[in-house]
Amino acid sequence: MGILDKHALLEKSPTLLLTFSLLVVTVGGIVEIAPLFWLENTIEEVEGVRPYSPLELTGRDVYVREGCYTCHSQMIRPMRDEVERYGHYSLAAESMYDHPFQWGSKRTGPDLARVGGRYSDAWHVDHLKDPQSVVPESVMPKYAFLAETIIEPEHIEALLKTHRFVGVPYTDEQITEAKADFKVQADPDGDWDGLLERYPGAAVSNFDGQDSLTEMDALIAYLQVMGTMVDFSTFTPDASR
Repeated sequence: MGILDKHALLEKSPTLLLTFSLLVVTVGGIVEIAPLFWLENTIEEVEGVRPYSPLELTGRDVYVREGCYTCHSQMIRPMRDEVERYGHYSLAAESMYDHPFQWGSKRTGPDLARVGGRYSDAWHVDHLKDPQSVVPESVMPKYAFLAETIIEPEHIEALLKTHRFVGVPYTDEQITEAKADFKVQADPDGDWDGLLERYPGAAVSNFDGQDSLTEMDALIAYLQVMGTMVDFSTFTPDASR
């Protein structure tokens, strides 16, 4: 009871309560922040993780604009039920070039951290145009208009330069070739060898099956790369982190 009585003094005195609250927050902050000064990098670098291609980056902007993150997280927790359902737990390095990252806990729909390559382009087209046609119980709205919205790489160089400004390591060559890479990724009959040299593992396809390059092409290009950059059959986590 002695300790409880002393605690009552704090509750009755705004000045004491504020003082001790600041003290607790200060100590907690030091405990959390101080260890970071002894780490060279808070993100373990993982082989295979690369910046998004121009078309993937445009598709990611569409994903964020349409609020897909409000129903789909991109964060698989290291728990058995999640790993067995979605795949290997998410690594911070996989989101190191995301501005903003899409981690979270909201899941009206499934987590999309490993959706890349799980479904065909045609499945994604059907799902985006009419979600209930492939997932009857889905509450997702229709995004058929994406296939009708034609896009051009008019500002793609500026977009890559902006991301480089905040730390994404786009090279001068990637910025110079941005418009060409933007178009050729959706043209499987084009000369896309240079694209794959700059962005290994990028999916090359006429994603929505139309002659024009659309927002649906860009979004599917982004979806098809999610979770595919790291080879988890050879990945060994750094135990020192």
